[in-house]
Amino acid sequence: MSGASTSTSTVDSVFLFIAGIGLFFLVLITFLMIYFIFKYNKKRHQKPEDIHGSTLLEVVWTVIPTILVLLMFYFGWKGFEFMRKVPDDAMTVKVTARMWSWMFEYENGLQTDTLYVPVNRPVKLELQSLDVIHSFFIPAFRIKEDAVPGIPTYLWFEATETGDYDVLCAEYCGLRHAYMLSKVKALPEEEFRSWFALASEEMPKLNAPETTSEGTEAPVNSAMGERLVRLRGCVACHSSDGSTIIGPSFKGLFGSTRRVVSDGEEKEVMADEAYLRRSILKPGLEVVKGFKNLMPSQEGQLTEEELAAIIQYLKGL
Repeated sequence: MSGASTSTSTVDSVFLFIAGIGLFFLVLITFLMIYFIFKYNKKRHQKPEDIHGSTLLEVVWTVIPTILVLLMFYFGWKGFEFMRKVPDDAMTVKVTARMWSWMFEYENGLQTDTLYVPVNRPVKLELQSLDVIHSFFIPAFRIKEDAVPGIPTYLWFEATETGDYDVLCAEYCGLRHAYMLSKVKALPEEEFRSWFALASEEMPKLNAPETTSEGTEAPVNSAMGERLVRLRGCVACHSSDGSTIIGPSFKGLFGSTRRVVSDGEEKEVMADEAYLRRSILKPGLEVVKGFKNLMPSQEGQLTEEELAAIIQYLKGL
């Protein structure tokens, strides 16, 4: 039995074994029920008779289920053992879960919102959550593991077929839970190396200062800010076209007047750079009226350079 990953056949075999046993007994018990209904019908047995026990029958229906349950446990344990023992040569990728997005970070610091992996090479995913419990799930690979705040978890897989595979969150985590989607792109080894080299080469360019039309350097890179807004999952709650999702839109934010609730009191504030900084680092301090305080703090999650880049990007919308 083949599949999209080395785990697929392992999980499917155990599932089919258990399902097969369940189907067998479903048919057997249903048949016996119908058979006994006719065999021991009242019309055929006007006078009831006592039924005496059978030691052989008692032994059979005790020993056989015990053996079957032990077999289920054995195959399940062997599959679990295989899926928890990470190969020594596995490539490590850090996975950060937050409401409502996934971020993948490679060993050289490259960050993406889509997981790129080579086929026929084991990949270890180190999971962490920044807010609530999420569950990293790749249905095609038959792997799933919770990402728990404050508790590092992991899983591993080895893709055996090229293609695009869905990544879902299998733990209800709030209003946009169903939209917490991503992709695994399994590429041939050479194609993955080419992508990784190109993406790693582009990474410093995003960190480099921009050049203005006058030829001088801008203080920060708004392209880096746009990329960070996408990577950090901000677009799951905030649009850039004026539409409302979970939080206020980014469009026209900078320089506008906002009515906010702070310590239970309403007030108006100007959306200047200081306000944007406070909203990112301490989102619960001043909550825009009409919206709930759902945003996790980004304090300690962003460098000063990254924070400045995001602010620069927001100023341009």
